[in-house]
Amino acid sequence: MRRRLLALLFLAPLFAATARADEDEFENERDSARARAAVEAGEIRPLSQLLARIEARYAGRVIATELEHEHDRWIYTFKLLPEAGHIFSVELDAASGEVVSTRGPVQEKR
Repeated sequence: MRRRLLALLFLAPLFAATARADEDEFENERDSARARAAVEAGEIRPLSQLLARIEARYAGRVIATELEHEHDRWIYTFKLLPEAGHIFSVELDAASGEVVSTRGPVQEKR
């Protein structure tokens, strides 16, 4: 009985981690579907266009992107990692491509 209890205590975190990974995967699929629908409806620009703008203007490698609907508009957040190693983020209006805000030690290309 004691061994079974110890085994359950040991395995419980593994089951929880698997459930979280499944939820994250579902969330990513749902976000992708929302983004595709918004592009097809003409509400936002394709990610590839906005990513090209970011890569042309800012130093660093894009390590994460996120699309959110805030205050009646779509906002893309790009997190970048420059060679200096200090992550910064740039938020773009997903419809116009205009910079909404930046956070962190932003590094523009010269």
